[in-house]
Amino acid sequence: MIASVLLASLIGPGAVANAAPSRHVCECATPSIDRLQQWLASGEGTTVPATGSLLVREGGGYAAKVTFLKAEWHVAVVWLGNKFEAQADLSKSSGFWMTYSATDDLYVQLRPASHWSGGDKWLTKVPSTGGKMVKKFFSFAPDAWTTLPELGKPDYSFASALTEARGLVFVGKTPNKIDFRGLAIDRYQPPCL
Repeated sequence: MIASVLLASLIGPGAVANAAPSRHVCECATPSIDRLQQWLASGEGTTVPATGSLLVREGGGYAAKVTFLKAEWHVAVVWLGNKFEAQADLSKSSGFWMTYSATDDLYVQLRPASHWSGGDKWLTKVPSTGGKMVKKFFSFAPDAWTTLPELGKPDYSFASALTEARGLVFVGKTPNKIDFRGLAIDRYQPPCL
């Protein structure tokens, strides 16, 4: 308190309110999580919401929330460049930190611009948290990514997918309640739109 009064007396009235940094200084002007503005329900699988944005106001920021309802494949998408046509070169990135909760296991696919459609993608498991919020690192080391026979094997390398990453796509085949609070990619900052 004394420091605040001293600061106010040195730089004038009203300055104290602006002196504390906002925890969302790096966020975009429109709803985003770690500057990612496009968190979308794709309409594939029975989900709530069925389509559109997953972003909802949560405290002083935003969360991306989706519920997978049936025993079928569900799809939720994050566009890395905040628009479909954009792509990012993640070849120098070690991976990403994700803060999330999930009531069951799911997967995240790395989808490149040249091979966007279809299920035959490189993926890694996103373990259930039992509904508790956790922060976990997902490595871009090639041996951390695999394929699922049911979805097919991609005809391109994981390394090539990293150079033209269009999105991270979350897929799961079981009922699941998922809440994303953070997704920070090493050495990549999404452009705000």
